[in-house]
Amino acid sequence: MARIGVEESLADVKEALMEMGHEVVSLNSESDTAYCDCCVISGLDKDVMGIGDTTMAGPVINASGHNADEIAQKVNEKLS
Repeated sequence: MARIGVEESLADVKEALMEMGHEVVSLNSESDTAYCDCCVISGLDKDVMGIGDTTMAGPVINASGHNADEIAQKVNEKLS
């Protein structure tokens, strides 16, 4: 399965993705995204100015307002 980077605060999302067979890594720094196929962020520390430099070529999913199952489904959709 895919390697998914997930922010530390999203423990329920990590668990749901691991149950689906994905390799889940914690996102503690920018370099943690290097080998991820997709990343899931909480959206709490989103750039307020609307300017964002991404270091990842793959999809980034904002988990704000969604439950763990919805996020896991979005990850699978993005990777298929």
